[in-house]
Formats: sequence, structure tokens, C-alpha cells
Amino acid sequence: MPDSPPEPVDSDQPKPSRSILDELIETGVHEMNRERSGLLLSGLSAGLDIGFGPLLMAVVLTLSAGGFGDLTTELLLASVYSVGFMFVIIGRSELFTEHTTLAVIPVLDGQASVRQLARLWGLVYLGNLVGGFLFTLLVVLLMPGLGVVETAAFEEIALKLVTHELQWLFIAGVFAGWLMGLLAWLITAAQETTSRLILILIVTGAIGILHLPHSIAGNVEVLFGLFVSPAITVVDYLAFLVLATIGNAVGGAVFVALLKYGHVVRGGS
Repeated sequence: MPDSPPEPVDSDQPKPSRSILDELIETGVHEMNRERSGLLLSGLSAGLDIGFGPLLMAVVLTLSAGGFGDLTTELLLASVYSVGFMFVIIGRSELFTEHTTLAVIPVLDGQASVRQLARLWGLVYLGNLVGGFLFTLLVVLLMPGLGVVETAAFEEIALKLVTHELQWLFIAGVFAGWLMGLLAWLITAAQETTSRLILILIVTGAIGILHLPHSIAGNVEVLFGLFVSPAITVVDYLAFLVLATIGNAVGGAVFVALLKYGHVVRGGS
């Protein structure tokens, strides 16, 4: 008698927490063991791709009758802000803010060292920043001539991030890192591309509508303003970048990696 066919897997069933954690650990260890050039190029690609979100935001501000504070415009801005993250995450490029959770969990589990974590963070972060700089330079030089975006829109987007107290940049950066770490966990839990796209839209759209400082997307947003507006200085840019980066790292590492690892290994499944 022939063997019965295997039972179909029900993709609607959620993954156990332990399975999600194991996948994150496996992915994190794999990324830490990649060649230096591969991490740099992947980070560079992510820094370039994520710039499409801020660029589309500038286009929306240019074409919209409203501005920041208008509900319809805010929702449109949050939606297009997510586009760059979709390109990066579904395209499997390396984004520093995902690794504030993804790369920390293997260290907590004893399968990677702090030195390996620092190497991964450094290479990916450098690639992200260089990619963002190149994208911004191309956009500022080429896009205004196409007539679809005004330089004033770039300035407005940048000012939305830098005209705040320094402690706000750090605290809001913690929330942005928290959300990005949570997105890394949820993307691993999701089992379909459509589900992942929806999650990216919801989570990064929340970052966009709350105007939280994301160190990599925000790198492009503030560089736009630095290139085109005398109102934004190098000091403004550096203050944003340092505080947003530290806040993002704390948010992803503490509020997602540490807490979720702790609850799973202590029987949270």
C-alpha cells in the first residue's frame, strides 16, 4: 500500500515564538560571518534604495495642496515613506536599524561575540550612510530639473527632523529603533510576501506619521536639507545622526532583542 501524501502545512498557523527566535539567531549568525565586502555592498545598496522614500515625500509635498499637519498629506507622506523600506527589506539588503535587534540576539544567545556585533554594525552602518549620501547627491543634482520636485520640499522635510530639542532626538530615536526591531521580529514571523509588505507599510508608516528619527532614512532626509538650505548646518546634521543612531540602537536592542529573547527562553512560547 503506497504511503499517504504528507499533510499540507497550514500557512495560517502562526509560528511559535521559539521558531521565530531560532530563525533570527540563524540569520544573525549568517550575516556576521559574511565577507566584509559583501556586507559593505549590501549596506550601500540599502542606503541607496531607502532614499526613494524621502524622495517621494518631497514629490508629495511639492504636488500636494496641503502640507505637514494636513491629514490627507500626512497619510500620503507616511505611505510613500514606507516605499524605501519595502525595497530594502523585501530585497534583502542590510539595514543598520534591523540589525539593532537581528544581530544582538545571537550575542545574547552566546553564539556570537560583541566584537562580531561591532564589526557587522560598523560595516552595514558605513555602507548605509555612503549609499544615502550618493543617492542624495544624485537627487539634488538631477531631480529639480525634471520639474517634479521643488527644493523647498527638501528643506521642509529636513527641518521637521532637526528643529527639536536634542533630548527629543534621542527619545524619539529610541521609539523608531523599537519599531524597527519589532518589524524585524514580525517579518520573520510572517510567512508570505504580501503579509510582509503590509507589516512594512504599517510599522514604517507609523515612524513616518510620527516623524520619528530613523538614522538611515533620516540621513537622506537631513542631507537633502543640508545640500539645499542655509537654514540647516553641518552641526544640525551631525547632532541628528549621532542622537538618532544611539536612540535607534537602544530601542532595537533593549525593547525588542533583550525583552523578546528573555521571554522566549524563559518559556514564553
